[in-house]
Amino acid sequence: MTAGPRRKRDSAATKEALLQAASALFAERGFTATTVRDVAARAGVNQALLFRYFGSKQELFAAVLSHNSARLIEAQPPEGLPRRMLDGLLAADQLSGDEHPIAAMLRSYSDERAAHVLREELGARYTAGLAELTDAEDAELRADLVLAWLFGLGMVRSVLGKSPLAQADPDVVARYVARGISVLLERTDLPDER
Repeated sequence: MTAGPRRKRDSAATKEALLQAASALFAERGFTATTVRDVAARAGVNQALLFRYFGSKQELFAAVLSHNSARLIEAQPPEGLPRRMLDGLLAADQLSGDEHPIAAMLRSYSDERAAHVLREELGARYTAGLAELTDAEDAELRADLVLAWLFGLGMVRSVLGKSPLAQADPDVVARYVARGISVLLERTDLPDER
């Protein structure tokens, strides 16, 4: 009996499946508790493919962060970036407590290589995108302030669940924060309405 022709592998689909599986597991467990075996199993592929496409768990983590942040940053219009970031933090279906992505990032920070990736992703990509939205001489500082504010908002609202912020209407929170970001970036054209 002869075997039929070998099915061509779809490397793009395999990479996407690995990114999706890793994204979900990193959010659920954090960097340290997520194993490459679990990622491969959830993606339905052989563990060797994970190493072929990403090299290591650290590089996979970097790819997940890069993949997720690139979609958010590159979406149009550019001036909508702060609002897209804010909407992501305030999404009703967003996980809370230990399962929130910010909590996962904090758990992941205990690994030195993962911490480096987090600094690079948060420090470089988001800051650069936000800095493009102001003509101020200290654009990077202003961008870091916006980033810190949004990160803190997600932490207090979704991870700590502190009242009254945790129970506040997302539209009200978004309206206030969007106004503050507009002032900080010296922009009047940033979207502040849903």
